[in-house]
Amino acid sequence: MRRGRLRVLLGAAPGVGKTYEMLEEGRRLRESGTDVVVAVVETHGRAATAALIEGLPVIPRRRVSHRGVELEEMDLDAVLARAPQLALVDELAHTNAPGSRHEKRWQDVEELLDAGVDVITTVNVQHIESVGGVALQITGVPQRETVPDAVVRAADQIEVVDLAPQALRDRLAAGYVYPAERIDAALSNYFRLGNLTALRELALLWLADEVDSALNTYRAEQGITGSWQARERVVVALTGGPEGETLLRRGARIAARSAGGELLAVHVTTQDGLRTESPGALAAQRALVEQLGGSYHQVVGADVPRTLVEFARSVNASQLVIGVSRRSRLLAALTGPGIGSTVIRESGDIDVHMVTHSAAGGRAALPRLVGTALSARRRIAGFALALVGGPLLTWLLTAFRTDETITTDVLGYQLLVVLVALVGGIWPAVFAAVMSGLTLDYFFVRPFYTITVADPRHAWALILYVVIALLVSLVVDRSARATRLARRRAAESELLATVAGSVLRGQGAVPALVTRTREAFSLAGVRLIVDGETVAADGEPLPEATSATSTADVTATEVPVGPGAVLELHGGPLDASERRLLQVIVTQLEGALDQRRLEQTAQAADVLAQADQVRSALLSAVSHDLRRPLAAAVAAVGGLRAAGLSLSASDREELLATADESLTTLTRLVTDLLDVSRVEAGVLAVSLADVDAAAVVMASIDELALGPADIDLALDDDLPALRADPVLLQRVLVNVLANAVRYEPTGSSRVRLTTSRLGERAQVRVIDHGPGLPPERRSEAFSPFQRLGDTDNTTGLGLGLALSRGFAEGMGGALTPEDTPGGGLTMVIELPIADGAGPAPAAGAAAPTAEGADA
Repeated sequence: MRRGRLRVLLGAAPGVGKTYEMLEEGRRLRESGTDVVVAVVETHGRAATAALIEGLPVIPRRRVSHRGVELEEMDLDAVLARAPQLALVDELAHTNAPGSRHEKRWQDVEELLDAGVDVITTVNVQHIESVGGVALQITGVPQRETVPDAVVRAADQIEVVDLAPQALRDRLAAGYVYPAERIDAALSNYFRLGNLTALRELALLWLADEVDSALNTYRAEQGITGSWQARERVVVALTGGPEGETLLRRGARIAARSAGGELLAVHVTTQDGLRTESPGALAAQRALVEQLGGSYHQVVGADVPRTLVEFARSVNASQLVIGVSRRSRLLAALTGPGIGSTVIRESGDIDVHMVTHSAAGGRAALPRLVGTALSARRRIAGFALALVGGPLLTWLLTAFRTDETITTDVLGYQLLVVLVALVGGIWPAVFAAVMSGLTLDYFFVRPFYTITVADPRHAWALILYVVIALLVSLVVDRSARATRLARRRAAESELLATVAGSVLRGQGAVPALVTRTREAFSLAGVRLIVDGETVAADGEPLPEATSATSTADVTATEVPVGPGAVLELHGGPLDASERRLLQVIVTQLEGALDQRRLEQTAQAADVLAQADQVRSALLSAVSHDLRRPLAAAVAAVGGLRAAGLSLSASDREELLATADESLTTLTRLVTDLLDVSRVEAGVLAVSLADVDAAAVVMASIDELALGPADIDLALDDDLPALRADPVLLQRVLVNVLANAVRYEPTGSSRVRLTTSRLGERAQVRVIDHGPGLPPERRSEAFSPFQRLGDTDNTTGLGLGLALSRGFAEGMGGALTPEDTPGGGLTMVIELPIADGAGPAPAAGAAAPTAEGADA
């Protein structure tokens, strides 16, 4: 039995039209004679979607009872029994009700495909497993239902159902996606223009990667080795040399010449792991690649040119940028064609750019001989082998000496020279070569027992011995040097990786670096002192006098670490290579200390900023609102005193009420002023605590004496506690609610207040349908006591939006205005969720997820 074909309609967000497209395709196929059934389709109450189902055979859903709730799921057995040619299955990532045969709907689809049934299904990009984390960062809404990438990638056909973000918002505002009561929250949360744009880009990029993967698979299956340059890809070869920056910038310019061009940088490391490039230069070049918008790759291969070309072919590169060789002309003539020539010969249809640079070789210079890398012990052993092995070999060969054994004698002494070179390096080998040449001439060349060189060939033999010794010793010395360098670099890399890992795993950067320093150099103790205070120490306590003092076994050294900081080392002396590595750690310590200072400064500045915001807002309120209640109180008391007993009871009661109200207002203002003075003195800060948003909302409504006819509440029952000052939060809510009620059209609608969670922040939204606020006047509205042009200065306490925003920001939150769909103003109060409040709840009406939202 053939396996069914799977067609996936991929969307960026709910409402782009995936379900609608699926049903239209089903109707077209049915009209062409295909046996099509609707296995499961979620209309979500949309009339246009429901209308498309009419005329299509629908498999009745299976009812499942779970904890007293009736749930409807796709009847898999009924679909299999019906055995249609094509089944329409909506929402591939859906989680089935408990008790179903499979946990996920995509598993039901797999069974249909195994039965030979073709399937058309829908899924949003945020439900693909690998994209869930990125979608959470964008939208703040966790995805509880996901489908593995492999399931979607295995589809025979994937199509993106696309819709411009603004067009989707227009559809949502018109009521085509959600019912009216969910539109405001959806537009303000999940369906923000930025969110939709980012999700659209995710969907298109995911499909582009899938197309790229499918193209590579096809080329591999068909045995196509040539590159198919569907788009411009420029590969820059990096060696770690100084020319890397020049090559990268040239490659970036080439890639920028065509739309969609990509820049890839690659460094080939040989399989023996012995690298001659500069790690610092490679790190800087890698950072430059990222700045230029490219990607960095590192591959391993024994044949550098072939590995480079194979990488370029594997990524379908169209251009390959390499640098002119840094070798001199003499060295190139001696060693043959270099990497560049081989790359050009092997590149095939890939264009190769050879870029000249300042480090290109030009002069005919001979390589310099450097000092030996062998230890003194090995050099002594080499001399000892020459001194002991020479006489023993001479005794053995003279015992069997004949005129016919001269060749064996020569090869024997040549072997001795090679062995001495392998053990002790160049100088013992030269000594062995000279001594063996003299010994051959004295014992084995006629006339015997003389040093006379009668035949010039004997002189050449001595010269050849010395040359052989030099060449072999050079090879041994280079091998020893490379081995020692590899071990040193491996140890340094392991140390730096350990340091970085300890910091990344959450350990404090400064203490971790101090500890790793002591461990790396086997020191007795290490201490970091900043401005005379020890901030980190590890190991044994250091002596008081540590200014580079030394004893026979112990050395104490001070190393400067930026301004005012000193790293004290107590232990054995450090050699030159260890001091170089120590300087790398010191540089990291400087960065960690700078970060520590910045964090401390930021914390202090944050506290001062919060206090200043609250103080400034309260002082503005006092200066503005003090006049009216004070004048009213003075007038009321003056009227009572002047009129005396001639006032009627009602007039007296009115004047007393006026005085009482005014004095109460004054009391509040004076209290606020006292709070400001305490904040300024540093004895009263914003009192943050875990606050129940619903309790503060209800207290604010009670303070304003609002009823069901004035306000519509939509509170999220699963919203965790907020981190806020309950008194300040209530003042913010009272002021914002009072403004909303004041401008809400009488009788036609009600102010709506909602609470929801968006990532690690909570939002309280106060929505009115009044005249709104033009975008160009929003900054003016948050100036102290601006009431739509100061046309009304007689109502309310008069703290103003400036005070409300100051309170919100002082609590670590924000107060921002947004347009209400259909007209009006929405004030969004955003505050942090309390620590340890638990994971984000399932999204409800206030912040709809992508579940059940296809159209």
